[in-house]
Amino acid sequence: MIPMPDASTARAATDPQLARLTDQCVMCGLCVPHCPTYHLDAIEAESPRGRIALARALTLGTLAATPKMLDHLDHCLGCLSCQKVCPSQVDYDEILVRTRAALADAPRANEALPGFVGRTLRDPVRATLLARLASFTHAGQWLPRFAHLLPRRWRRLAQALPARPRSARFTTAPAAAPRRGRIGLFRGCVASVYDRDTLAAAQHLLEAIGYEVFLAASTTCCGALERHHGAVTAAAQTAAATRAAFEAAGIDTVLVAASGCHGDLRDQVFNSSTIHVVDVHAFLAADPAFAALRFRALPQRAALHLPCTQINVVGAVKEIHSVLARIPELTLLALPAQPRCCGAAGSYFLEQPEFADRLRDEKLDQAAALAPDLLLTTNIGCRIHLGNGLRDRAQPLRTLHPLVLLAEQLGD
Repeated sequence: MIPMPDASTARAATDPQLARLTDQCVMCGLCVPHCPTYHLDAIEAESPRGRIALARALTLGTLAATPKMLDHLDHCLGCLSCQKVCPSQVDYDEILVRTRAALADAPRANEALPGFVGRTLRDPVRATLLARLASFTHAGQWLPRFAHLLPRRWRRLAQALPARPRSARFTTAPAAAPRRGRIGLFRGCVASVYDRDTLAAAQHLLEAIGYEVFLAASTTCCGALERHHGAVTAAAQTAAATRAAFEAAGIDTVLVAASGCHGDLRDQVFNSSTIHVVDVHAFLAADPAFAALRFRALPQRAALHLPCTQINVVGAVKEIHSVLARIPELTLLALPAQPRCCGAAGSYFLEQPEFADRLRDEKLDQAAALAPDLLLTTNIGCRIHLGNGLRDRAQPLRTLHPLVLLAEQLGD
C-alpha cells in the first residue's frame, strides 16, 4: 500500500517551481557515475536521478515523505558533481534545497545528533560560540577519548571535535609601498575558529603585496549550512547581515579562502551587489606583486585534495597549482577523482557518519598510497573531517590550507 501524502508532501506539491525544475531532468543517467553516494553501493535511489525522481513524486503528490525516502534524500552530500556534468543543465542544487525546505519538519527515523545540537550547527552564531567553547577548553584533544562513554546520539559530536588549531606564526613579510587599497577577507563562522591559521596566512600574503585587509568584527556567515538544510528564510537573513557588514565598510572585493563558502557568497549574499566575490588563490595568481614575492624551498611531497566545491562551484584549480608552484622543490601529488567527495559536506559528516566515514576512508587510503609529507585542502570542513580521520588512524600527516604553506615559506 502506498503511504498517504502528509503535510510535507502537500508543501512540495504546492511548489510549482520545484515541479518545473524536476521536469527538466530527462533521466539520461550521465550524472550517476559521478555521484559519491551511488559510488558506494550502486543504489539507484542514492543517485541524483533517483533523488530527482523522489522529488518529482513529492510534487505530484503520489509519494509520501516516509523515513526511507527521507534517508535517500538526506544522504545526498550536495557536492553538485552531478550538476557539473548534466547536459540538460538541471539545477540540482535548487531542487535539493526546495525539497529539503518542504521536508524540514518531517520526522526522521534515526537522527545521528540530538535535535537541538543539529539546530545549533545550522545557526551561525550558535555554531561559532560552540566552536569557540570547544577550542578554548581544548575539547578536541581529550573528549574523543571518552566518546564511547557517551549516549549514542552524543558520541559522533564528541568523536568529530577537531583539535584546537595552532597559532599562526609567520616571518615578517617585506613592507609593500605605496599601499594599494583595501580588500575584504571573508572569515566565516566555524572557519573563524578552526581556520584561523588560514585567515592569518591570507592576511599575511595580502599585506605582503600591499593591501590593507578588512575582516568583519562580528560573526559573518554565507548561510550555506542553513540553506542546504532547507532553512531558506534563516539563510536569507544571515546573508543580509553579512552583506550589510561588508557594504558598511565600503568594500568592493571580498576574497574567500574556504571553497565551501564561495558559492553561497557569490550567488546568495552578494548576488545583486556591486561587491565582487573572488577566490583568494585566483586573486593572488593574477597579481604581479605576488609574482614578485620569493618563497623558500621546501623539498617535500604534498598531496592536494580539491574539495567538491572547489571543483564544481569555484573553479580556480589551475590558480591553486600556480601559486603552490612558486614554492621551489615542492612536489604536488594529485589524488584520484573518485570518490570526488571526502564526506565532509558542511555538517554532513556529523549527521551521516556511516556514509561520511566510508568516503573519508577511501580518500585517506588514496592519500596514503602517495606517501606524502603534507595533505593540503582548500575547505575547512574537509580539513576537519580528513584531519579527524588521520587522528583516528594515528597517522601524523599534517593537514593544512595551501595559503598556510605559502605564508610559512614566504621569504624575507
